[in-house]
Amino acid sequence: MTAADIRLIAVDMDGTLLLPDGTVPDGLWPLLERLRERGIAFAPASGRQLATLQRTFAGVDAELDYIAENGAYVVRGDAEVSSDAVDPAVAASVVRRVRALVADGTLRAGLVLCGKRSASVEDTDPDFLAEVHRYYARLEVVPDLLAVDDQILKLAVFDVDGGEAHTAPAFADLAATHRVVVSGHHWVDIMNTTVNKGIALRALQAALGVTAAQTAAFGDYLNDVELLQVADWSYAMADAHPDVVAVARFRAPSNAEAGVLTVIEGLLAS
Repeated sequence: MTAADIRLIAVDMDGTLLLPDGTVPDGLWPLLERLRERGIAFAPASGRQLATLQRTFAGVDAELDYIAENGAYVVRGDAEVSSDAVDPAVAASVVRRVRALVADGTLRAGLVLCGKRSASVEDTDPDFLAEVHRYYARLEVVPDLLAVDDQILKLAVFDVDGGEAHTAPAFADLAATHRVVVSGHHWVDIMNTTVNKGIALRALQAALGVTAAQTAAFGDYLNDVELLQVADWSYAMADAHPDVVAVARFRAPSNAEAGVLTVIEGLLAS
């Protein structure tokens, strides 16, 4: 198949589609209209919550597909395609462990309980809340995370000193039964083993009747590896993590250069 056969484009957000200041490149909006006219589905694929992604693309006059919470929640328009919630007992154990690690000084971190209804935090540190609000449009500050009544899609730890170096090793034992994924310099996500962006993209492909050969995907960080593995047209950004570069078939210019848009323009012209 050639690029002309592409019917689905899945795009990571931070470090990939978004500019370094966190904004959407202006050129995306007319490009989305052209994709719609060509019958090509567009799916933001992110660790961000669904409400945040929907807010970002609220001005688009078209039905988009969303891979949210690193793949734990997939939605087409207003219809759920798939979701995968963490066992409540496991979620509670992670809450208690983060509290203990922070209390004894092992971590300088805050925890976000990422529910299907809303994200929840109990840490009221202003710097932590400012960071969390960047990614969670629907957020509740609660007195006790253990009392939250919601389906928990993932638990996200914001580590001030770096998630890959500190939080990920602290939860290495949990990797035997759950996914412990470094999703950004400061973020580590804990989810079911049956959750990743690649599994989510496969669910979306099935819902759309699209094959891997008809799919393009873009990513830059460790939580994008599986996403790229299920798309024949897989692109690592210019400054992507080495593990992402290793699985991608192609390279794209950096997000600072709006590289995703440049590549899509080229695909549409082929």
